[in-house]
Amino acid sequence: MLIPTPLMRALLVLIGMSIGAVVTPETLQGIAAYPLSIAGLIVAMICISFGAAAYLRLVHGWDTITAYLAAAPGGLSQVMALGTELNADLRAIAIVQTVRVAIVAVGLPAGLSMLGFVGHATRSIGGPFNPAQIGDLAILVVASTAAAIIAYRIRFPGGLMFGAMLTSAVLHGSGLIHAVMPWWVVNTAMIAFGAVTGARFANTSLRLLLHFIGAAFGSFAVAVAIAAVFAAGLVSILSLPIAEVMIAFAPGAVDAMMLLALALHLDPVYVGAHHLVRIFFISLTMPLVARRHARQLKLPDGAPKPPLPRPPFED
Repeated sequence: MLIPTPLMRALLVLIGMSIGAVVTPETLQGIAAYPLSIAGLIVAMICISFGAAAYLRLVHGWDTITAYLAAAPGGLSQVMALGTELNADLRAIAIVQTVRVAIVAVGLPAGLSMLGFVGHATRSIGGPFNPAQIGDLAILVVASTAAAIIAYRIRFPGGLMFGAMLTSAVLHGSGLIHAVMPWWVVNTAMIAFGAVTGARFANTSLRLLLHFIGAAFGSFAVAVAIAAVFAAGLVSILSLPIAEVMIAFAPGAVDAMMLLALALHLDPVYVGAHHLVRIFFISLTMPLVARRHARQLKLPDGAPKPPLPRPPFED
């Protein structure tokens, strides 16, 4: 069972608008307020991406494109969309990325709880529908959709999601609009995309699944070790709260990390600024690096050409 291609593309635009909505004028100011910490985060993300990818290639024998996309510390939806375009092993990427998200979402709150840092969340994720904001929502949908179509037409990797995400970020970050998509729309899009991701596991044998899970835990261990080194250095240099740095450097869902920061009474500007930089850094650099590797792996003239990759989300 597959979701029709037009609906799949609409889901990508909706997810892009939702990701861009995390940008606020306060988070943009927060980026300027913590230059050393932000710089450390960027370097850490680079090291994690290439370190985990090297582990997957050397230890598990994965190809470069699949290893790099699976090792990306964030942007599950963008990774899956780009993997489809570059004909990567989507089952391997989905398993590794899903295990990472699950460990972060479950393990980080549990670990902080054992250390006595965790409070109780008092509000749910998602924005209520406000009829007074229909005008802002219309501007958001029209502008984001137009930018997504343009990015898709010029064949930018993951263009549907990236175009909508960038437009939403500009509108929210500049303070031009304050409306966000209703929570039930965002949750529906996330559930639908989760169903699409799960469908990629079709015809996967138990042996292959266990092999991928081993790769997932191994690459996650490499990522955690690298992140821990950078986080420890920042804590010692800047005297930042350990819990804030852990949540800021965790490659988990932005909304979940922000909710956890609020529940712990931590600085939401610090945490939000770091996750904003992480998501946009990965979204900007990942397509460029992956496409560059894809060009380098092209066969020389005269060699038999591989089959053309399938169009995005058309099986």
